[in-house]
Amino acid sequence: MSRRLRHGLEQLVRFGLVQARCCTFAVLLLAGIGASRLLPELPVARYDLVLGYGVLLTLVARKAGWETGRDAAVIAVCHVVGLLFELVKVRMGSWSYPEDALTKVAGVPLYGGFMYAAVASYVCRARRLMRLSLKRYRATATTVVAAAIYLNFFTHHWAPDLRWPLALAMVAATAGTWVGFRVGDHRYRMPLAVSFVLIGFFLWVAENAATYAGAWSYPQQLDGWQPVPLTKFGAWSLLISVTFVLVDHAVANGPGRADGYLRDGQPSVSDSAKGTAGLSARPQRRSPAADRRH
Repeated sequence: MSRRLRHGLEQLVRFGLVQARCCTFAVLLLAGIGASRLLPELPVARYDLVLGYGVLLTLVARKAGWETGRDAAVIAVCHVVGLLFELVKVRMGSWSYPEDALTKVAGVPLYGGFMYAAVASYVCRARRLMRLSLKRYRATATTVVAAAIYLNFFTHHWAPDLRWPLALAMVAATAGTWVGFRVGDHRYRMPLAVSFVLIGFFLWVAENAATYAGAWSYPQQLDGWQPVPLTKFGAWSLLISVTFVLVDHAVANGPGRADGYLRDGQPSVSDSAKGTAGLSARPQRRSPAADRRH
């Protein structure tokens, strides 16, 4: 096996392990929802149990240091934003929570917001563990398009669906924007729009697992589980932009830069040590001295 191939495989394994750490909250949440279906009949509704489990998991995550105080705040905001989304979509019949529970409001169990909180947890963890950086990021344009995407998920029920025009708008808003990340001793980069698509795909995979575990049900799944339509992959690729801009604004307006999430003209500690600002198209080798500073 050549050195380059061996190194590539080692980096892929490292990348997978870091991604697994970033997904810890989401994986444990989904595992808890799945396990709840295996429980015998209890005097407490399953949705209520899942809510309690989600709260407990949140406390454990904070206590274990998976999230900073600022991370916890933005995750809580995403939880509320997600609940609002759920209230509207359930009312419009997009999906449903068919089981009874004391903690259901307008057909939505309060644990529903944890699905979106889990996505926010992933973004926050990736920001710190992979030392994310942004180059040529247009915050205002990306935020405006992300807000329009969020609103369109509501308004398309009674107005024209602008999903495709908004997808093109997001591609335009993020054209030339690169997200840099660290794997082991090297830094890499990819277009921000590509990262949205990749995350959207894995969220679609997770949604298949979540509906199979009974987290919620689409109309076609009420008589038996079926795979989630592939169109939801595109929906998640758009919706992840909303979480991204919420996290970005929380970090950009606070001390989060110390955790390595940087924008243009703000080189990281390791890049400053090497006299470079931004990322090159090739992986960058970090010096031992730079590693010790982290």
